Amino acid sequence: MATQHSGNWINTYFPISLWLKHYTREDLNGDVFAGIITAILLVPQGIAYAMLAGLPAQVGLYASILPPAIYALLGTSKTLSVGPVSIAAIMIASVLSAPEIMLLGSPVENAIILAAEGGIILLLMAMLRMGGLVNFISHPVLTGFTSGAAILIILSQIPHLLGLSKNQCHFELSCYHGYFQQFNGYTLGLSLLSIVFLLSFGSPLSALLKRFNVQKNLITGLSKCAPLLTIMVTTLLVKIYQLSEYQQVAIVGEIQPGLPEISIAFINNLVQWQALLPSATFIAIIAYVESVAIAKVTANLRNQKIDPNQELIALGVANLTTAFSGGMSVAGGFSRTMVNFTAGARTQIAMLIAVLILGVAVIFFTEQFTYIPKAALAAVILIAIFPLVQLREIFTTWKYDQGDGIAELITLLGVLALGIEEGIALGVIITILSYLRRTSRPHIAVVGRIKDTEHFRNIKRHQVETWKKLQLIRIDENISFANVSYIIDFIENETFNNAELKHVVLIFSSVSYIDSTAFEALESLINNLKTKHIRLHLAEVKGPVIDKLKQTNFLNHLSPGQVFFQTIEAVEKLNN
Repeated sequence: MATQHSGNWINTYFPISLWLKHYTREDLNGDVFAGIITAILLVPQGIAYAMLAGLPAQVGLYASILPPAIYALLGTSKTLSVGPVSIAAIMIASVLSAPEIMLLGSPVENAIILAAEGGIILLLMAMLRMGGLVNFISHPVLTGFTSGAAILIILSQIPHLLGLSKNQCHFELSCYHGYFQQFNGYTLGLSLLSIVFLLSFGSPLSALLKRFNVQKNLITGLSKCAPLLTIMVTTLLVKIYQLSEYQQVAIVGEIQPGLPEISIAFINNLVQWQALLPSATFIAIIAYVESVAIAKVTANLRNQKIDPNQELIALGVANLTTAFSGGMSVAGGFSRTMVNFTAGARTQIAMLIAVLILGVAVIFFTEQFTYIPKAALAAVILIAIFPLVQLREIFTTWKYDQGDGIAELITLLGVLALGIEEGIALGVIITILSYLRRTSRPHIAVVGRIKDTEHFRNIKRHQVETWKKLQLIRIDENISFANVSYIIDFIENETFNNAELKHVVLIFSSVSYIDSTAFEALESLINNLKTKHIRLHLAEVKGPVIDKLKQTNFLNHLSPGQVFFQTIEAVEKLNN
């Protein structure tokens, strides 16, 4: 029994133990190819997202080694690629550039603490079984946030594309004349060359290779080599023509060779921990929500299942690991995951292979990374991020639901005008207010019977049979303190000045819960109707609601009103 219990524990917290037992040679073939392709992306993206966060290149590379390996052991997605991601990077950059944070310590130290705190927060959420939190940030808010953050990322890369220093002009228009005079033609040339490379190796190359009947996996591999080839070509140009020395083309610079060293030096900085905690919470939650959303996309395509609570554990430990190894915050990356998936990855072995290749590169080839132009990295970021700007989605959402459309638009504008954390907080608040508004004004329908049937429908939408002495009212929402006044007003308006009316039946087919405030209000309604010589009845009351009613004096108060199992019973008995 002890062995069985131990086995269950291992299977629960180490999902790799479940699928590794059934691992096949065919799985290995797919994983090896996908691992090589994903490794090609890890190098430029690791360096690029570190640059985006305002951190040294090795911080992004270190975050691409141990965290993916940890996730491979603990995660429930077989294809999610964990590492540095653009959205987390821009959030980190926003935090690190705040004046009060800049005074506390080095950017690298602060970034490590953000990762450590994020990991602890995710593990605490796992302990509290808060995996369902992913459902509390609505899709419109997440889309608005992603679009706003993507626009900020694109704007932040324009200086790198043009060879300009960091923009300090803000709203001073006169300042921009001198600022744009720093423009570097060689940098722009490298940027345009990089963009052409990146675009050419996408759909055009895939279409060309398909004409020659090249295998699908090979097409995927070649088309995904664009970032690495772009970096290689532009780096060679910089090095051969000494563009960094003679033409002031910005480069990555020297990168510390070797694997990351484990350190706990950051633990003692309590002042920084306190100052960074709110931002770390935001980054951790967004990283979790995005990761689970991405994991579900690929899992659904293969009829696999994601455990949200186990994902909290996997991402939490991955972020703690990146902190101890000197890396930045990590999450599931959409572009890398889709590359990993389409390249044929069957399991997380693909990510372990990618990590192994990256580890070799970090040990032996960091000297080759020195002359990588920042313009090429900015182009990689630009092409990867541009599809995330989904402005058309706002109009689509607006047409379907104005409340969600407003939340999406306000989130986007909030991110651009106020900042990333403030923008998403504003979006969540607007969503909650919109939800409260909807629930406070529930749909209520006066219904009648479709002739010669037992079906009852809204009298405003269908040709139905109605009665002078009997009125049927269907409430399509749970009844609570927030909406009971609206419901009572509706019923009283429908019964006002109706001398012939003798019975009102409330149909509770859509009511699963009634709170104490609503009970009291309904009792008052019973009394008010009795003064008009009208009896209130209930029909189609669900089990949990009737159980609650029996725990109170409500049913006695309702008498001589009755509770009917079906609406048709109420009609047949009360209409005689």
